Amino acid sequence: MKNKSLKSLAFIAVAGSLATSCDLLKDLDYTVTPDPLEMHGDSVRVKVDITIPEKGVKKKVSAEVTPFIASTPLKSLTIQGEKATGNGTVINFKAGGKVTYTDVVPYKSDMEISALSVTGKVFKGVKEKGQLDTVRIADATIVTPFMVNKDFRVIYAKDEFKRVTEEKQFAQVNYEKGKSNVRPTEMKDKDIVELQNWLTAAQNNPKINIKNIEITGYASPEGEEDKNNSLSTDRSNTGKETVISVAKKAKNDKAQTEIFTLKGSGEDYTGFKRELQASSFNEDEKNLILRVLEMYSESTKREEEMRAMGKTFTQLDKNIFPILRRSEINVVYDLTGYSDEELKAISVSNPDSLKLEELLFTATLTSDLNEKLRLYQVAAKNFPGDYRAVNNIGAVYYEQNKLADAKAQFEKANGIKDNAVSKNNLGAIAGVEGDRVKAKQLLSQASGAGNEVGYNKGILAIQDGDYAAAVSNFGSEASFNKALAQLLNGDAAAATKTIDNSDDKESAQGYYLKAIAAKHQGKDSEATSNIGKASSKDASFGEKAINDREFVRPVSIEKMATKSSEKKKK
Repeated sequence: MKNKSLKSLAFIAVAGSLATSCDLLKDLDYTVTPDPLEMHGDSVRVKVDITIPEKGVKKKVSAEVTPFIASTPLKSLTIQGEKATGNGTVINFKAGGKVTYTDVVPYKSDMEISALSVTGKVFKGVKEKGQLDTVRIADATIVTPFMVNKDFRVIYAKDEFKRVTEEKQFAQVNYEKGKSNVRPTEMKDKDIVELQNWLTAAQNNPKINIKNIEITGYASPEGEEDKNNSLSTDRSNTGKETVISVAKKAKNDKAQTEIFTLKGSGEDYTGFKRELQASSFNEDEKNLILRVLEMYSESTKREEEMRAMGKTFTQLDKNIFPILRRSEINVVYDLTGYSDEELKAISVSNPDSLKLEELLFTATLTSDLNEKLRLYQVAAKNFPGDYRAVNNIGAVYYEQNKLADAKAQFEKANGIKDNAVSKNNLGAIAGVEGDRVKAKQLLSQASGAGNEVGYNKGILAIQDGDYAAAVSNFGSEASFNKALAQLLNGDAAAATKTIDNSDDKESAQGYYLKAIAAKHQGKDSEATSNIGKASSKDASFGEKAINDREFVRPVSIEKMATKSSEKKKK
């Protein structure tokens, strides 16, 4: 391109004239914008300003002018004298005139190294009087947008692994009606025995750090409210005494220190409703009891109404109230999980023992795709209800270029749970397959999944010829495709800066793009230098430059490409 911007095409080429075998039509001048022609969004736009000189078209003459690119004819344009019949553009005989011709045609591969030419016929009335010579009026075609890397990106669904997690060890003490003393039988209950065993194990486990012991006392919703409030507090205190007693037996020093949080919660109406719903009462009885609870705000009145239910109250007093007379013990502690090395070792020796988040995280600790695949397959087998492992199997297949397998896994993952990550990945597959319409639809549903979505949209925007959108979608990351988008959007300086901050700073394609950017800025020697560097890394770029319409007036490009080739031979 001879211009600095693909949006404001200022370079003009004026071609020669068309001659005829008669004097019915004088020479026509053609000005093509841009020259060379350019491909954008799979199409080539053509604009030609045709100048007809004074007395250039006889009054009864018409001319049918047909441009073509390579083997593709464009629509014809008819120019006619002021007394000719037809629907062409009328040109005054004495004054002459100017006609602007435009057309858009789908790009074909043979248009790359070709030209825009014109030919046509001259008529007087309906009779053909002569042929217009075929004349080349512009070079064709710049196809720089085809340099876009179709490296659509997939996303690995993230794990929620936490090395340190807050956990709770639970136990419960139940009480007799109206009492807060702990019965000896309670100390033999399974949950209290388990608490003692846990405290014993925790004492010498460096991965367990007890932070707090929460004890909450409750009373059942019968009796006087004030007494029940005090009773629930007393129960939290005896719950503490129980824990200290158990901790002494377990020889756990931390659980005997002042790390207790005590609370008396009074009458447990929340628990009452929960136990009632789970009970064997029929629905009518449950609804009646719940209406009483909701109708009366005073506890005395509520209890009075419940007692009036007779047998129903007796069943409540026998089957539900005793469950509510309790203190709940929660030992709150931080648990430090396996180290990276431990996770990797266990993932080999006993992978089925690992939790889902541990498996997903362990897969991130290796760059070996086959090892990643193995871990994700274990996770998918052991936790089939979670879409992430299945999605990540697809991501591994994608990186291994097994696109059909990847697509099947992404579809399966999205079937388990409709999610933005898998939608992006399916969009990437569609992009690689060349289905841009489907890719756009899927990516539009992948919002928020990650920066990969924007990158993928950027590739599609370049292919569509929407370069401003491409620059925006690529975001702040310095990449070859972003630099290409900036160049196509008219900012060659920014394109060079982006390439120099990217992984392609010294790659063959990076140097070649910098050569084009330099040419856009009129830096011919820099363009030649960069072509040489590109060719030294990949000879095909030197060969490409010789015919590339970006360098239609190159500075020793053919010479440079030849030198690079000779250097390699030596």
